[in-house]
Amino acid sequence: MTRPRLAVLDASHGNEDTRRNFRRELDADLVEYDVTEGDVPTTFAFDGVVVTGSRASVYWDEPWIPAIKEWVAEAIDRGLPVLGVCWGHQLLADVLGGEVAAMDEYELGYATIERTTADSRLLEGIDDSFTAFATHSDEVVELPPGAELLARNDRSIHAFQIGDVYGVQFHPEYDQGTARRVTEGKRDGEASDELVEQALDSIDAENYAAACEAKQLFDNFLAIVAETELDGGERAEV
Repeated sequence: MTRPRLAVLDASHGNEDTRRNFRRELDADLVEYDVTEGDVPTTFAFDGVVVTGSRASVYWDEPWIPAIKEWVAEAIDRGLPVLGVCWGHQLLADVLGGEVAAMDEYELGYATIERTTADSRLLEGIDDSFTAFATHSDEVVELPPGAELLARNDRSIHAFQIGDVYGVQFHPEYDQGTARRVTEGKRDGEASDELVEQALDSIDAENYAAACEAKQLFDNFLAIVAETELDGGERAEV
């Protein structure tokens, strides 16, 4: 296929790390939209979609959120492969009929996550037990109807799939600098001081090197995008 063209729905409220990280990890032509500012695609002429993390909750009454839900729902109906990360994972679960709710306390820092199936195109090449950075206070508490659980730990559902729609709760795109800046930002009372310190202690070269294994899922997603195009997936612009 030609170089894939992906819509990146950036819900990070202008966080500079977000676009830099996805630009580094996705070998594709990225068309970026600042969705928190009401910048919603006016076309579906893409090969795939990526939805980023956010400091928002999918159930908040924010004017920009319904428009993104509507666009993503139609993109899925049109057969576009979609990858949601963290907030994007939760948004996909919500759009597809699952349930998202607040957690008792943040999951923050490098965590061990367990694959729940060996047969996952998205997680191909990633160990059954792997390391990834997590930072979230909401979680998917009920998967959408027909969804397949791909990974979890003792805190949360961490990955699911419906067709070519994939959500991952963890952040495979993070580098050490992003992980540290995000964690320091939780000192404003969002997370306990003890949890923040524990998370900061986990941000080291060893854990980052282990977490780099999960970056394989970006290449896997691009391969899925290529396969979907070859199978005649819909790319209507209307």
